[in-house]
Amino acid sequence: MDKAENILRNIYLLLAALGAALPLSQFVPWLSAYGLNLPLLLQQATSSSISAFAWADVLVSGIAVAVFILVEGNRIAMQRLWLPLLCLAVGPSLALPFFLFLREGHLAATGTVRA
Repeated sequence: MDKAENILRNIYLLLAALGAALPLSQFVPWLSAYGLNLPLLLQQATSSSISAFAWADVLVSGIAVAVFILVEGNRIAMQRLWLPLLCLAVGPSLALPFFLFLREGHLAATGTVRA
């Protein structure tokens, strides 16, 4: 793995950490206050047009990331695709950079040339 690939992997890993920390920093206190109250969560997530907009964006992004992980992961024969898919439980902001981190490592390990 050359220096540029290593820097890119580190950037993806940093973005994955941020993609986990930032959403969870908002969700964990809410969960602590209200428990796993799904009706309340849904009501608050759609309580305004802007919050509904944000959640619709996250939903579509999550579906796109899941498709990308499955298609690209299978195309280059990556193993353990369930791991970045599981990250979608936190959100696409974790799942996508974590998948890209794993993908860079896979490409380097297999000597696959990027298109």
